[in-house]
Amino acid sequence: MGGESVVKVVVVNADSMGRGDEELGGRLIGSLLRKLWAQENQPTAIVFYNSGVKLIARGSSVLDALDGLSACGVDLLACGTCVTSFGLSDCIAVGRVSDMAEIADLLLRADTVITI
Repeated sequence: MGGESVVKVVVVNADSMGRGDEELGGRLIGSLLRKLWAQENQPTAIVFYNSGVKLIARGSSVLDALDGLSACGVDLLACGTCVTSFGLSDCIAVGRVSDMAEIADLLLRADTVITI
């Protein structure tokens, strides 16, 4: 039991955080991702769906944090249906496109799931 790792998954379902002011929400999601990057205790994976997939695309203001998280071994997964729906198939800058079967399996195996 001592060698088992805890699976922690963060779910990002929008390109901003919270309801209300979109600009503020964009700054908040950026701040959160940068704080996660700075943490010693990082998530195992971050799942992006719906407009959250925009965060992993070229031109995103949070690519620095996501590149850093990826370099630290955090698996960044984007919903393929969402990527296609937003026309981002050729624009993914970090992480990888996944499917709902893998995402569902990951969520069911996770010890902790935090939805932003």
